[in-house]
Amino acid sequence: MSGHGEALGAPAAGAESATLHGIGVSPGSAYGPVVQAAAPVAPPEDEPAAEDPAAASEQAIASFMHVADTLDQKALSADPTARDILKATAMIARDRSLHREVTKRLNAGKGPAGAVAEAIEVFAAQFEALGGYFAERVTDLRDVGARAIAEVLGKPAPGLPTLTEPSIVAAEDLAPAETATLDRSLVLGIVTRAGGLTSHTAILAAQMGIPAVVQLPEATAIPMGTPLLIDGGSGEVVVRPDPESVEAQRQRRERRAAALAEVSGPGATSDGHRVAVLANIGGVDDAELAGAEDVEGVGLFRTEFVFLSAVSAPSVEEQTEIYRKVFAPFAGRRVVVRTLDAGADKPLAFADLGPEENPALGRRGLRLSQARPDVLTAQLEALAAAAEATGADVRVMAPMVSTAAEARWFADQVRANGLASAGVMIEVPAAALRARQVLQAVDFGSLGTNDLAQYTMAADRMEGELSELLDPWQPAVLSMIAAAADGAKAAGKPLGVCGESAGDPLLALVLVGLGITSLSMAPGKVGAVRLALRSHAFDDCRALAEAALAAESPEEAREAVRAGAAPELLDLL
Repeated sequence: MSGHGEALGAPAAGAESATLHGIGVSPGSAYGPVVQAAAPVAPPEDEPAAEDPAAASEQAIASFMHVADTLDQKALSADPTARDILKATAMIARDRSLHREVTKRLNAGKGPAGAVAEAIEVFAAQFEALGGYFAERVTDLRDVGARAIAEVLGKPAPGLPTLTEPSIVAAEDLAPAETATLDRSLVLGIVTRAGGLTSHTAILAAQMGIPAVVQLPEATAIPMGTPLLIDGGSGEVVVRPDPESVEAQRQRRERRAAALAEVSGPGATSDGHRVAVLANIGGVDDAELAGAEDVEGVGLFRTEFVFLSAVSAPSVEEQTEIYRKVFAPFAGRRVVVRTLDAGADKPLAFADLGPEENPALGRRGLRLSQARPDVLTAQLEALAAAAEATGADVRVMAPMVSTAAEARWFADQVRANGLASAGVMIEVPAAALRARQVLQAVDFGSLGTNDLAQYTMAADRMEGELSELLDPWQPAVLSMIAAAADGAKAAGKPLGVCGESAGDPLLALVLVGLGITSLSMAPGKVGAVRLALRSHAFDDCRALAEAALAAESPEEAREAVRAGAAPELLDLL
């Protein structure tokens, strides 16, 4: 874990300490001074209309291009995960339709900064309405806009100043491009006022091994330089901690590092009940990094990146080459592939089924594949060729499956294309409640707990104010998972979890107790989950699952499990 906090020295004698509470999203502890990220620059309220709209348009577009070039430059020295995010964000800055919207606003009498701000909000509203992939890019879009406005006004770009010592970063939220380029040697931890369990900040912090706490109301009000002690597991943040607390956390970090170093190999409970511990990946770079780690394989390979930027459908040959590179690091290990999860919320230029009133409930995932079976057939053919070339144990599953008939249709397509193992994602309540019937036609199932929580609780994943409803500890969500696990057991089929909840060590124990047979997560979370499993017998996991199901709130469920978990594990999380 990050352990550079001693650089700050002991807190001043007599300084008043305070304990704050947010949501821990990346485990580990850190101690250091706060560095506040600069807030975005707002357009002047009295900004006059552009005297020469054409010249102002050129200036605004040049500002966007400068932002794109800066992001591309950062990508050259970034790690693979960061590189992909930076390049994708640079593409937003170069988007000509965004440039045209700015020009339109300038011609209507806006000033340059105001035109950029309004254009960004037009596109943000469109992205949020589309939902899914595009809604997840709204933070990126607004980050691009903020940087372009600063460039137009000749002001410093928003975000972090240059760090000169190991520090804890505080912000309203961090754009993915900013999180991805954090200097891990100087960033001890992250605290944000906004964000959520599945936000980019949470996911990237976990991948990078940086302790992080989100939804901390006081995050942006903490003065620069104030010493903080943060716990990325519990979400506790201590302002101006006493020396004894700092030393206790330092010793805890050392115990955690030593414990994680001793745990390796296949996932299993202390009495030998096997639970495969796998990695989630999204592309070739992710695969190469995860393939070098001590993981049993891949529980979720998201294939969208192959398609989303394509103007025409990628050929079988093009796809085969990409999949071969992904599978190669996992020869002899399983790789569970999710077929194209696109549709109205992730529109494809070559397979657009038209606008829909509610894209999140529209023709996405398998529904798109049934409307355009040629796209699915080409993907399955490429996956089969890549599997044969690499020797990886490739298993293919479909997203957004709701009925047994859909599962049978998909299984027929998979087997017709020479792939031996077909599965389905269980991420809608209909599939969870009828898991026995849905899974009979396939070889396995995998719970997408992020979407399952969204649909169970009727709460948009991108709506920050509803984050409590999307807490994976919600008893209703756990009951839905339990129903799916019971159905899978009755059907005699394995059922994994590939949502973010699988990477929570305590929740992983509950999932295993409910009957889940594999857990897939960001590679950086594998060690802690493996340690949690080795610290409990299977019957312990069952008891913890019963305690969580009996709770009336996510907080009560979480506390019930903490009360029943092994004390030596709690000391390390």
